[in-house]
Amino acid sequence: MPFFTNDAIVLGLLIVVVAWVFYTSNSPKPFWKKFYTFVPSILLCYFLPALLNWPLGLIDGEESNLYFVASRYLLPASLVLLCLSIDIKGILNLGPKAIIMFLAATVGIVLGGPLAILVISTIAPGVLDVGNGEEVWRGLSTVAGSWIGGGANQASMKEIFEVSDDLFATMIVVDVICANIWTGFLLYGASITKKVDAWLKSDTSAIDELKDRVEKYQASIAKIPNLSETYMILAIAFGGTALAHWGSDVIAPLLEARMDWLEKYSLESLASGFFWIVVIATTVGVGLSFTKYRKYEGAGASRLGSVFIFILVATIGMRMNIREVFDNLGLFSIGITWMLFHVIIMVVVAKIIRAPFFFVAVGSQANVGGAASAPVVASAFSPALAPVGVLLAVLGYALGTYGALICAQLMSYVSP
Repeated sequence: MPFFTNDAIVLGLLIVVVAWVFYTSNSPKPFWKKFYTFVPSILLCYFLPALLNWPLGLIDGEESNLYFVASRYLLPASLVLLCLSIDIKGILNLGPKAIIMFLAATVGIVLGGPLAILVISTIAPGVLDVGNGEEVWRGLSTVAGSWIGGGANQASMKEIFEVSDDLFATMIVVDVICANIWTGFLLYGASITKKVDAWLKSDTSAIDELKDRVEKYQASIAKIPNLSETYMILAIAFGGTALAHWGSDVIAPLLEARMDWLEKYSLESLASGFFWIVVIATTVGVGLSFTKYRKYEGAGASRLGSVFIFILVATIGMRMNIREVFDNLGLFSIGITWMLFHVIIMVVVAKIIRAPFFFVAVGSQANVGGAASAPVVASAFSPALAPVGVLLAVLGYALGTYGALICAQLMSYVSP
Protein backbone atom coordinates (compact mmCIF):
# COMPACT_ATOMS: atom_id res chain seq x y z
CA MET A 1 0.00 0.00 0.00
CA PRO A 2 1.57 3.36 -1.02
CA PHE A 3 1.98 6.08 1.59
CA PHE A 4 0.13 8.64 -0.58
CA THR A 5 -3.03 7.58 -2.43
CA ASN A 6 -4.52 11.03 -3.06
CA ASP A 7 -3.73 12.00 -6.68
CA ALA A 8 -3.57 15.69 -5.75
CA ILE A 9 -0.65 14.86 -3.44
CA VAL A 10 0.95 12.60 -6.04
CA LEU A 11 0.69 15.30 -8.71
CA GLY A 12 2.25 17.80 -6.31
CA LEU A 13 5.16 15.44 -5.64
CA LEU A 14 5.75 14.86 -9.35
CA ILE A 15 5.75 18.56 -10.19
CA VAL A 16 8.09 19.29 -7.26
CA VAL A 17 10.45 16.60 -8.58
CA VAL A 18 10.36 18.00 -12.13
CA ALA A 19 10.81 21.57 -10.85
CA TRP A 20 13.80 20.48 -8.72
CA VAL A 21 15.39 18.84 -11.75
CA PHE A 22 15.01 21.98 -13.88
CA TYR A 23 16.15 24.24 -11.03
CA THR A 24 19.34 22.27 -10.42
CA SER A 25 19.99 21.74 -14.16
CA ASN A 26 20.13 25.54 -14.56
CA SER A 27 22.20 26.10 -11.43
CA PRO A 28 25.56 27.84 -11.93
CA LYS A 29 27.17 25.67 -9.23
CA PRO A 30 30.06 23.55 -10.61
CA PHE A 31 28.71 20.31 -9.08
CA TRP A 32 25.37 20.55 -10.89
CA LYS A 33 27.00 21.65 -14.14
CA LYS A 34 29.23 18.58 -14.05
CA PHE A 35 26.39 16.31 -12.90
CA TYR A 36 24.09 17.28 -15.78
CA THR A 37 26.93 16.86 -18.23
CA PHE A 38 26.57 13.11 -17.65
CA VAL A 39 22.91 12.79 -16.55
CA PRO A 40 20.32 14.50 -18.81
CA SER A 41 17.53 16.31 -16.99
CA ILE A 42 14.73 14.53 -18.86
CA LEU A 43 16.15 11.18 -17.71
CA LEU A 44 15.85 12.28 -14.07
CA CYS A 45 12.28 13.46 -14.69
CA TYR A 46 11.63 9.92 -15.85
CA PHE A 47 13.47 7.82 -13.25
CA LEU A 48 13.00 9.80 -10.02
CA PRO A 49 9.22 9.20 -10.03
CA ALA A 50 10.01 5.49 -10.45
CA LEU A 51 12.04 5.67 -7.22
CA LEU A 52 9.06 7.28 -5.47
CA ASN A 53 7.17 4.15 -6.49
CA TRP A 54 9.85 1.67 -5.42
CA PRO A 55 11.88 1.42 -3.20
CA LEU A 56 10.47 4.48 -1.39
CA GLY A 57 6.87 3.27 -1.62
CA LEU A 58 5.44 6.79 -1.49
CA ILE A 59 3.22 6.40 -4.55
CA ASP A 60 1.80 3.66 -6.79
CA GLY A 61 1.66 4.43 -10.50
CA GLU A 62 -0.82 1.65 -11.18
CA GLU A 63 -3.29 2.89 -8.55
CA SER A 64 -3.06 6.52 -9.66
CA ASN A 65 -5.20 8.01 -12.44
CA LEU A 66 -2.60 10.65 -13.28
CA TYR A 67 -1.14 8.80 -16.27
CA PHE A 68 -4.62 8.52 -17.78
CA VAL A 69 -5.23 12.24 -17.25
CA ALA A 70 -1.81 13.22 -18.63
CA SER A 71 -2.07 10.96 -21.69
CA ARG A 72 -5.69 11.86 -22.51
CA TYR A 73 -5.75 15.57 -21.63
CA LEU A 74 -2.20 16.96 -21.46
CA LEU A 75 -0.73 14.92 -24.33
CA PRO A 76 -3.27 16.06 -26.97
CA ALA A 77 -2.98 19.64 -25.64
CA SER A 78 0.81 19.48 -26.00
CA LEU A 79 0.51 18.02 -29.51
CA VAL A 80 -1.67 20.94 -30.58
CA LEU A 81 0.81 23.47 -29.16
CA LEU A 82 3.97 21.75 -30.41
CA CYS A 83 2.49 21.45 -33.91
CA LEU A 84 1.37 25.10 -33.92
CA SER A 85 4.68 26.27 -35.37
CA ILE A 86 5.39 23.10 -37.34
CA ASP A 87 7.55 23.47 -40.43
CA ILE A 88 5.93 21.07 -42.91
CA LYS A 89 8.50 21.82 -45.61
CA GLY A 90 11.34 21.16 -43.18
CA ILE A 91 9.86 17.81 -42.11
CA LEU A 92 9.42 16.75 -45.74
CA ASN A 93 13.05 17.69 -46.36
CA LEU A 94 14.15 15.16 -43.71
CA GLY A 95 14.03 12.58 -46.49
CA PRO A 96 13.32 8.84 -46.52
CA LYS A 97 15.72 7.82 -43.75
CA ALA A 98 13.12 8.49 -41.05
CA ILE A 99 10.72 5.99 -42.65
CA ILE A 100 13.52 3.47 -43.26
CA MET A 101 14.54 3.56 -39.58
CA PHE A 102 10.92 3.25 -38.48
CA LEU A 103 10.48 0.14 -40.64
CA ALA A 104 13.83 -1.21 -39.38
CA ALA A 105 12.49 -0.83 -35.84
CA THR A 106 9.37 -2.79 -36.80
CA VAL A 107 11.44 -5.55 -38.41
CA GLY A 108 13.66 -5.61 -35.31
CA ILE A 109 10.64 -6.35 -33.12
CA VAL A 110 9.14 -8.91 -35.52
CA LEU A 111 12.43 -10.85 -35.70
CA GLY A 112 13.58 -10.09 -32.17
CA GLY A 113 10.76 -12.07 -30.54
CA PRO A 114 11.51 -15.46 -32.13
CA LEU A 115 15.28 -14.90 -31.84
CA ALA A 116 14.90 -14.14 -28.11
CA ILE A 117 12.88 -17.35 -27.60
CA LEU A 118 15.54 -19.35 -29.47
CA VAL A 119 18.35 -17.95 -27.31
CA ILE A 120 16.60 -18.21 -23.94
CA SER A 121 15.14 -21.68 -24.64
CA THR A 122 18.67 -22.86 -25.35
CA ILE A 123 20.24 -21.26 -22.27
CA ALA A 124 17.37 -21.70 -19.79
CA PRO A 125 14.50 -23.79 -21.19
CA GLY A 126 12.63 -23.65 -17.87
CA VAL A 127 11.85 -19.97 -18.47
CA LEU A 128 9.27 -20.94 -21.09
CA ASP A 129 7.27 -22.91 -18.54
CA VAL A 130 4.88 -20.52 -16.75
CA GLY A 131 3.48 -23.30 -14.61
CA ASN A 132 -0.02 -23.69 -16.04
CA GLY A 133 0.79 -25.32 -19.33
CA GLU A 134 0.05 -22.18 -21.33
CA GLU A 135 2.44 -21.41 -24.15
CA VAL A 136 4.56 -18.34 -23.44
CA TRP A 137 4.68 -17.31 -27.10
CA ARG A 138 0.96 -16.57 -26.96
CA GLY A 139 1.54 -14.09 -24.15
CA LEU A 140 4.52 -12.61 -25.96
CA SER A 141 2.30 -11.96 -28.97
CA THR A 142 0.57 -9.26 -26.89
CA VAL A 143 3.96 -7.64 -26.23
CA ALA A 144 4.62 -7.62 -29.97
CA GLY A 145 1.26 -5.93 -30.55
CA SER A 146 2.08 -3.27 -27.99
CA TRP A 147 5.64 -2.66 -29.20
CA ILE A 148 4.70 -2.27 -32.86
CA GLY A 149 1.35 -0.54 -32.49
CA GLY A 150 -0.14 0.16 -29.08
CA GLY A 151 -2.76 -0.83 -26.55
CA ALA A 152 -5.44 -1.61 -29.13
CA ASN A 153 -3.09 -3.93 -31.02
CA GLN A 154 -2.07 -5.57 -27.73
CA ALA A 155 -5.70 -6.25 -26.84
CA SER A 156 -6.27 -7.67 -30.32
CA MET A 157 -3.45 -10.18 -29.85
CA LYS A 158 -4.91 -11.25 -26.50
CA GLU A 159 -8.19 -12.12 -28.16
CA ILE A 160 -6.72 -13.65 -31.31
CA PHE A 161 -4.39 -16.03 -29.44
CA GLU A 162 -6.70 -16.58 -26.44
CA VAL A 163 -4.20 -15.44 -23.81
CA SER A 164 -5.35 -16.04 -20.22
CA ASP A 165 -5.84 -13.05 -17.93
CA ASP A 166 -3.04 -14.19 -15.60
CA LEU A 167 -0.46 -14.53 -18.37
CA PHE A 168 -1.67 -11.28 -19.95
CA ALA A 169 -1.15 -9.42 -16.65
CA THR A 170 2.42 -10.73 -16.45
CA MET A 171 3.11 -9.75 -20.06
CA ILE A 172 1.88 -6.21 -19.41
CA VAL A 173 4.55 -5.93 -16.69
CA VAL A 174 7.22 -7.27 -19.09
CA ASP A 175 6.01 -4.86 -21.78
CA VAL A 176 5.98 -1.75 -19.57
CA ILE A 177 9.27 -2.36 -17.72
CA CYS A 178 11.33 -3.36 -20.78
CA ALA A 179 9.92 -0.51 -22.85
CA ASN A 180 10.57 2.01 -20.06
CA ILE A 181 14.16 0.85 -19.57
CA TRP A 182 14.80 1.31 -23.29
CA THR A 183 13.12 4.74 -23.23
CA GLY A 184 15.56 5.71 -20.48
CA PHE A 185 18.51 4.76 -22.70
CA LEU A 186 17.05 6.78 -25.59
CA LEU A 187 16.58 9.84 -23.39
CA TYR A 188 20.20 9.56 -22.29
CA GLY A 189 21.28 9.10 -25.91
CA ALA A 190 19.54 12.34 -26.83
CA SER A 191 21.99 14.17 -24.55
CA ILE A 192 25.03 12.71 -26.37
CA THR A 193 23.53 12.68 -29.84
CA LYS A 194 26.53 14.46 -31.41
CA LYS A 195 28.89 11.69 -30.27
CA VAL A 196 26.54 8.98 -31.52
CA ASP A 197 26.04 10.74 -34.86
CA ALA A 198 29.81 11.03 -35.25
CA TRP A 199 30.14 7.27 -34.67
CA LEU A 200 27.32 6.55 -37.15
CA LYS A 201 28.94 9.00 -39.62
CA SER A 202 25.45 10.37 -40.22
CA ASP A 203 24.38 13.48 -42.09
CA THR A 204 22.35 15.61 -39.70
CA SER A 205 22.15 18.70 -41.89
CA ALA A 206 18.40 18.37 -42.60
CA ILE A 207 17.59 17.96 -38.88
CA ASP A 208 19.87 20.85 -37.91
CA GLU A 209 18.31 23.05 -40.59
CA LEU A 210 14.80 22.25 -39.34
CA LYS A 211 15.73 23.02 -35.72
CA ASP A 212 17.47 26.26 -36.74
CA ARG A 213 14.52 27.43 -38.83
CA VAL A 214 12.02 26.78 -36.05
CA GLU A 215 14.25 28.31 -33.36
CA LYS A 216 14.90 31.42 -35.48
CA TYR A 217 11.18 31.79 -36.11
CA GLN A 218 10.48 31.44 -32.39
CA ALA A 219 13.13 34.04 -31.57
CA SER A 220 11.79 36.49 -34.17
CA ILE A 221 8.29 36.54 -32.63
CA ALA A 222 9.20 35.97 -28.97
CA LYS A 223 7.51 38.29 -26.45
CA ILE A 224 6.35 38.37 -22.83
CA PRO A 225 2.74 37.18 -23.01
CA ASN A 226 -0.06 39.09 -21.31
CA LEU A 227 -3.01 37.38 -19.60
CA SER A 228 -5.16 37.52 -22.73
CA GLU A 229 -2.49 35.79 -24.83
CA THR A 230 -1.92 33.14 -22.17
CA TYR A 231 -5.61 32.32 -22.14
CA MET A 232 -5.65 32.18 -25.94
CA ILE A 233 -2.86 29.60 -25.83
CA LEU A 234 -4.83 27.57 -23.27
CA ALA A 235 -7.94 27.91 -25.45
CA ILE A 236 -6.04 26.62 -28.48
CA ALA A 237 -4.57 23.72 -26.48
CA PHE A 238 -7.65 22.54 -24.65
CA GLY A 239 -10.10 23.59 -27.35
CA GLY A 240 -8.10 21.34 -29.68
CA THR A 241 -8.13 18.62 -27.02
CA ALA A 242 -11.91 18.93 -26.68
CA LEU A 243 -12.30 18.70 -30.45
CA ALA A 244 -10.04 15.61 -30.49
CA HIS A 245 -12.09 13.89 -27.78
CA TRP A 246 -15.38 14.81 -29.45
CA GLY A 247 -14.16 13.45 -32.78
CA SER A 248 -12.92 10.31 -31.07
CA ASP A 249 -16.25 9.82 -29.29
CA VAL A 250 -18.01 10.01 -32.65
CA ILE A 251 -15.61 8.02 -34.86
CA ALA A 252 -14.53 5.18 -32.54
CA PRO A 253 -18.05 3.83 -31.82
CA LEU A 254 -18.91 3.96 -35.52
CA LEU A 255 -15.86 1.85 -36.30
CA GLU A 256 -16.50 -0.50 -33.35
CA ALA A 257 -19.87 -1.25 -34.90
CA ARG A 258 -17.98 -2.42 -37.99
CA MET A 259 -15.44 -4.49 -36.05
CA ASP A 260 -16.07 -7.59 -38.17
CA TRP A 261 -14.95 -5.70 -41.26
CA LEU A 262 -11.94 -4.21 -39.42
CA GLU A 263 -10.89 -7.63 -38.12
CA LYS A 264 -11.09 -9.02 -41.64
CA TYR A 265 -8.35 -6.58 -42.69
CA SER A 266 -6.53 -6.55 -39.29
CA LEU A 267 -7.41 -2.88 -38.72
CA GLU A 268 -8.80 -3.21 -35.18
CA SER A 269 -6.60 -0.34 -33.96
CA LEU A 270 -8.75 2.09 -35.97
CA ALA A 271 -11.50 1.51 -33.41
CA SER A 272 -9.25 2.80 -30.61
CA GLY A 273 -10.47 6.06 -29.12
CA PHE A 274 -6.92 7.05 -28.11
CA PHE A 275 -5.73 6.61 -31.72
CA TRP A 276 -8.25 9.18 -32.93
CA ILE A 277 -7.48 11.58 -30.08
CA VAL A 278 -3.83 11.65 -31.16
CA VAL A 279 -4.62 11.90 -34.88
CA ILE A 280 -7.19 14.70 -34.48
CA ALA A 281 -5.08 16.72 -32.00
CA THR A 282 -2.09 16.52 -34.35
CA THR A 283 -4.29 17.50 -37.32
CA VAL A 284 -5.69 20.49 -35.42
CA GLY A 285 -2.18 21.68 -34.54
CA VAL A 286 -0.89 21.26 -38.09
CA GLY A 287 -3.99 22.97 -39.49
CA LEU A 288 -3.60 25.97 -37.18
CA SER A 289 0.06 26.30 -38.21
CA PHE A 290 -1.22 27.67 -41.54
CA THR A 291 -3.30 30.37 -39.83
CA LYS A 292 -2.72 33.57 -37.85
CA TYR A 293 -2.80 31.50 -34.63
CA ARG A 294 0.75 30.44 -35.46
CA LYS A 295 1.87 33.77 -33.96
CA TYR A 296 1.06 32.50 -30.44
CA GLU A 297 4.27 30.53 -30.63
CA GLY A 298 5.95 33.83 -29.79
CA ALA A 299 3.92 34.04 -26.57
CA GLY A 300 5.19 30.65 -25.42
CA ALA A 301 2.89 28.03 -26.98
CA SER A 302 5.59 25.36 -27.39
CA ARG A 303 7.02 26.16 -23.93
CA LEU A 304 3.64 25.39 -22.36
CA GLY A 305 3.42 22.29 -24.56
CA SER A 306 6.79 21.18 -23.18
CA VAL A 307 5.49 21.66 -19.61
CA PHE A 308 2.66 19.24 -20.39
CA ILE A 309 5.12 16.79 -21.98
CA PHE A 310 7.36 16.72 -18.88
CA ILE A 311 4.38 16.09 -16.61
CA LEU A 312 3.54 13.17 -18.92
CA VAL A 313 7.16 11.96 -18.64
CA ALA A 314 6.87 11.94 -14.84
CA THR A 315 3.58 10.03 -14.91
CA ILE A 316 5.07 7.45 -17.29
CA GLY A 317 8.07 7.07 -15.00
CA MET A 318 5.99 6.55 -11.86
CA ARG A 319 4.33 3.52 -13.44
CA MET A 320 7.63 1.65 -13.59
CA ASN A 321 7.92 -0.62 -10.54
CA ILE A 322 11.53 -1.82 -10.61
CA ARG A 323 10.77 -4.49 -7.99
CA GLU A 324 8.60 -6.38 -10.46
CA VAL A 325 11.68 -7.05 -12.59
CA PHE A 326 13.03 -9.31 -9.84
CA ASP A 327 9.70 -11.14 -9.55
CA ASN A 328 9.70 -12.13 -13.25
CA LEU A 329 13.40 -12.49 -14.07
CA GLY A 330 12.88 -15.36 -16.52
CA LEU A 331 10.31 -13.61 -18.68
CA PHE A 332 12.22 -10.34 -18.39
CA SER A 333 15.28 -12.12 -19.78
CA ILE A 334 13.21 -12.81 -22.92
CA GLY A 335 11.99 -9.19 -23.03
CA ILE A 336 15.48 -7.72 -22.61
CA THR A 337 16.98 -10.13 -25.16
CA TRP A 338 14.16 -9.24 -27.55
CA MET A 339 14.89 -5.55 -27.10
CA LEU A 340 18.62 -6.14 -27.67
CA PHE A 341 17.92 -7.76 -31.06
CA HIS A 342 15.68 -4.80 -31.90
CA VAL A 343 18.51 -2.40 -31.02
CA ILE A 344 21.16 -4.37 -32.93
CA ILE A 345 19.08 -4.42 -36.12
CA MET A 346 18.40 -0.68 -35.84
CA VAL A 347 22.06 0.19 -35.23
CA VAL A 348 23.20 -1.96 -38.17
CA VAL A 349 20.69 -0.34 -40.53
CA ALA A 350 21.55 3.15 -39.21
CA LYS A 351 25.24 2.46 -39.74
CA ILE A 352 24.65 1.24 -43.30
CA ILE A 353 22.50 4.20 -44.40
CA ARG A 354 24.26 6.68 -42.05
CA ALA A 355 21.01 7.71 -40.43
CA PRO A 356 21.11 10.30 -37.64
CA PHE A 357 20.58 8.98 -34.11
CA PHE A 358 17.40 11.07 -33.94
CA PHE A 359 15.82 8.79 -36.55
CA VAL A 360 17.01 5.72 -34.64
CA ALA A 361 15.50 6.96 -31.36
CA VAL A 362 12.21 8.23 -32.75
CA GLY A 363 11.77 5.30 -35.15
CA SER A 364 12.25 2.90 -32.25
CA GLN A 365 10.03 4.80 -29.83
CA ALA A 366 7.27 5.26 -32.42
CA ASN A 367 7.06 1.46 -32.33
CA VAL A 368 7.86 0.55 -28.73
CA GLY A 369 6.34 3.54 -26.95
CA GLY A 370 3.72 4.74 -29.41
CA ALA A 371 2.02 8.12 -29.47
CA ALA A 372 2.35 8.66 -25.72
CA SER A 373 6.16 8.64 -25.64
CA ALA A 374 7.42 9.12 -29.22
CA PRO A 375 6.93 12.92 -29.01
CA VAL A 376 8.62 12.85 -25.58
CA VAL A 377 11.79 11.30 -27.02
CA ALA A 378 11.63 13.59 -30.06
CA SER A 379 11.29 16.62 -27.75
CA ALA A 380 14.43 15.51 -25.88
CA PHE A 381 16.33 16.35 -29.07
CA SER A 382 14.35 19.55 -29.71
CA PRO A 383 10.72 20.63 -29.18
CA ALA A 384 10.73 21.51 -32.88
CA LEU A 385 11.04 17.81 -33.70
CA ALA A 386 8.11 16.53 -31.60
CA PRO A 387 5.70 16.35 -34.58
CA VAL A 388 8.04 13.88 -36.32
CA GLY A 389 7.59 11.47 -33.40
CA VAL A 390 3.81 11.85 -33.56
CA LEU A 391 3.58 11.20 -37.30
CA LEU A 392 5.71 8.03 -37.06
CA ALA A 393 3.74 6.78 -34.04
CA VAL A 394 0.51 7.05 -36.03
CA LEU A 395 2.14 4.91 -38.72
CA GLY A 396 2.93 2.37 -35.98
CA TYR A 397 -0.75 2.04 -35.16
CA ALA A 398 -1.44 1.11 -38.76
CA LEU A 399 1.24 -1.60 -38.90
CA GLY A 400 0.82 -2.94 -35.36
CA THR A 401 -1.55 -5.83 -35.91
CA TYR A 402 0.11 -7.02 -39.12
CA GLY A 403 3.59 -7.02 -37.59
CA ALA A 404 2.40 -8.66 -34.37
CA LEU A 405 0.65 -11.47 -36.26
CA ILE A 406 3.82 -12.25 -38.24
CA CYS A 407 5.92 -12.11 -35.06
CA ALA A 408 3.50 -14.40 -33.19
CA GLN A 409 3.60 -17.01 -35.95
CA LEU A 410 7.40 -16.97 -35.99
CA MET A 411 7.50 -17.33 -32.19
CA SER A 412 5.13 -20.29 -32.34
CA TYR A 413 7.42 -22.03 -34.87
CA VAL A 414 10.56 -21.69 -32.72
CA SER A 415 8.97 -22.41 -29.34
CA PRO A 416 9.90 -25.84 -27.90
